[in-house]
Amino acid sequence: MGFFSNRVERSEIKAGDHIYTYRAVFAYSHHGIYVGGNKVVHFTHFTPDRETSSSTENSSNSYDGMSKMPSCQTYPDCGFRQPKSGVVLSCLDCFLRNGALYSFEYGVTPTFFLAKVRGGTCTTATSDGPGTVIHRAMYLLQNGFGNYDVFQNNCEDFALYCKTGILTVDKLGIGRSGQASSLVGAPLAALLSSPLKLLIPSPVGVATMTAGMYCMSRYATDIGVRTDIVKVAVEDLSVNLGWMDGLEEEFQEKKASSENKNQVIHVD
Repeated sequence: MGFFSNRVERSEIKAGDHIYTYRAVFAYSHHGIYVGGNKVVHFTHFTPDRETSSSTENSSNSYDGMSKMPSCQTYPDCGFRQPKSGVVLSCLDCFLRNGALYSFEYGVTPTFFLAKVRGGTCTTATSDGPGTVIHRAMYLLQNGFGNYDVFQNNCEDFALYCKTGILTVDKLGIGRSGQASSLVGAPLAALLSSPLKLLIPSPVGVATMTAGMYCMSRYATDIGVRTDIVKVAVEDLSVNLGWMDGLEEEFQEKKASSENKNQVIHVD
């Protein structure tokens, strides 16, 4: 990996790595956790239980615990997923779909993070050990990761959780995804900088201001610096639709406990 690109060769990745590839001519990236054995666990918006009138569609869209997507002829377990779950096990080839392989970076400095103009490539947060990461990914493969949401619970959010165990509390904002924060940050930066156009006569100055606001909005939503986050054990996640409902209460309890520890009691 280098400063300008996170592209890697297959021989460079290790079990527990957060990897991604670009789709639709670099329009967006798809993320997953490499678990070894040429396999990747990732999260999709696929809905396996939807009803269809065609028996052929039913056979390809409904799965039991040991079923697989009929797309890979090399690995029998490629496409494995549980019913009503978007978490899927794929071989590396099917995950990449002929795209290039990239490795997501953890524990980067703020300067390095801001220099990576495109979101969804790195975070200042640190990763847990590979054993813990793989355990989370395989547990979620069996138990699900809730409903897919492009802004609050997407494939990058899944990979970030597997690597860090961190979830966000504010369900009205965006999740942990740097890719989603970039989509939000770009129009927000343009909107915030527009009143300043009257004060900055140079187009270059306006562009610089907009770029600066965009970068800062990205940095402010990075899980390594956010305060509305809580670390949750994978065994504590619920597989029902309200799996995130208790996060805010848990966050407030931990925050109150931390504040109580920091208080100094004076005795007269």
